[in-house]
Amino acid sequence: MSASHVPAARAKAEPVAAHARKGSPASVPTYTISALAQEFALTTRAIRFYEDEGLLAPERRGQTRVYGERERTRIKLILRGKRLGLALSEIRELFDIYAAAGNERPQLVKFVQMLADRRAMLLQQREDIDAVLTEISALERDCRRRLRPVRAAG
Repeated sequence: MSASHVPAARAKAEPVAAHARKGSPASVPTYTISALAQEFALTTRAIRFYEDEGLLAPERRGQTRVYGERERTRIKLILRGKRLGLALSEIRELFDIYAAAGNERPQLVKFVQMLADRRAMLLQQREDIDAVLTEISALERDCRRRLRPVRAAG
């Protein structure tokens, strides 16, 4: 997604430094935790929490965390998974499947199953909400009927 498609507060983090990986002539962009936090409207504490949960693995240069494109992409995927209602453990499982398989097919198969499970749960919740709303409407009608003024007989 280009920066022009993102609100100003969430503009793409600019790489803060480029370094060449061993055996690779190309420079690899890196990001600070603050730049990623700003880009994704997160706190640095949230990013560190994702690291503690095993979802991110930035390089370390002394006490400094150095984030690459892999971590940046993972943050996008974490946030997408959270929007879909996935637990962090489920997101980690998807990352682990990809790492173990070395390709995305097994990960996609698992993701499709997670989506189906999530859809089923949401449909059940919608059904439950509809039932409660129907009951509320019936109780409200009954209460309003009982509150109507009683006409004096005479």
